[in-house]
Amino acid sequence: MTIRLVIADDHAMIRAGLRLVVENALGVEVVGEAADGVEAVAVARRERPDVLLLDIAMPRMDGLDAARMLLGDPDPPRIVMLTTFGSDANLHLALRTGVHGFLLKSSPPEHLIEAMRVAAAGDALIDPAVTLRVIASFAAQPVLAPPPELAALTARELDVLLLLARGLSNREIAAAAGVGEVTIRSHVTQILRKLGVRDRLQAVVLAYECGIVRPGGV
Repeated sequence: MTIRLVIADDHAMIRAGLRLVVENALGVEVVGEAADGVEAVAVARRERPDVLLLDIAMPRMDGLDAARMLLGDPDPPRIVMLTTFGSDANLHLALRTGVHGFLLKSSPPEHLIEAMRVAAAGDALIDPAVTLRVIASFAAQPVLAPPPELAALTARELDVLLLLARGLSNREIAAAAGVGEVTIRSHVTQILRKLGVRDRLQAVVLAYECGIVRPGGV
């Protein structure tokens, strides 16, 4: 299946570089570009992409406000946020907004392609280099009481949740646990179902908010 992608970033050179990377990947087609948040909303609504690669820091309207607007639409695109370490102060707000991933602009091309495919498939991905920095903002808040649904997790599922909190992919979790990737995918599905969350990002946020894991303790 071809993934229809819109790229939104206020730097033309970055957009060109991202386009070059994804167009060299089989199954990814760039159907539009935007140079600011207002344009990103308009292009996304016109082109109806599967995935929107959205810079968080843009003129006229930042990526966070653009994501809020689009995610309020019927059948919105999957949104993957682009960030740098100098512009991620509000990334934790994006988690609550419901975006489907975070990616550093300095990430290698294979991470970008993986993020597009994961988002298009309905899952979410967060760059491991971003995970602790973003989630630390949740951990700094008062710890919430663990939801009763947490008790439904098996010991293995709880172990998998802890590895998710480190930003590991299913493949990396499988290697760490010494099992097959299909098994881990099944565990993740059960974790999301039992916790009543949409995707792995929301599961990670819940784990930090409830104090199950803390920065530096995963």
